[in-house]
Amino acid sequence: MSKRSSAKYKLDRRMGENIWGRPKSPVNKREYGPGQHGQRRKGKMSDFGIQLRAKQKLKGYYGDITEKQFKRSYEDASKMKGDTGQNLIGLLEMRLDMIVYRAKFAPTIFAARQLVNHGHVKVNGEKCNIGSRRIKPGETVELGSKAQEMALVMEAQSLAERDIPDYVAPDGASKITFTRVPTLDEVPYPVKMEPNLVVEFYSR
Repeated sequence: MSKRSSAKYKLDRRMGENIWGRPKSPVNKREYGPGQHGQRRKGKMSDFGIQLRAKQKLKGYYGDITEKQFKRSYEDASKMKGDTGQNLIGLLEMRLDMIVYRAKFAPTIFAARQLVNHGHVKVNGEKCNIGSRRIKPGETVELGSKAQEMALVMEAQSLAERDIPDYVAPDGASKITFTRVPTLDEVPYPVKMEPNLVVEFYSR
């Protein structure tokens, strides 16, 4: 369903990690990067390279959102009280497409965004097709009646490799309530994310 099905696996290989925790990821078999020289890229990384990699990994995990959107999230996070890295994670987890993914309404973040874009998702009972919309604590997200019968949604709900996190409260099979903005240690990342390095990257 996602137009980036092959590219997302390339992203896994570029990072050398299975960033979505999917069993089909090629990193499970080959940990080196893609391309002719993938096996030879083992040089020591500069501080800038480490920060850039952390940013690309985090940005990629959220469906490879545009640089403009990602930087705007960082800028919003930096204006908020508290730790900027934690704030950034909170803002990214508040995105509608991410909540659809967390609720196991879609098997991948890319499929979740497509479900939203095609008008299959309601926020507080009203249809919303903007994946970047930020959902506030207490708001509800539910699937439309057509989406509930999609094979893709049924596949997602049967996935054993991930659970619905505590800050997303299910109300039946097709509706959830976003209860609170999570902290970094509450977010179920399959790999280690380092938002502090992302903050260092942008604040250079």
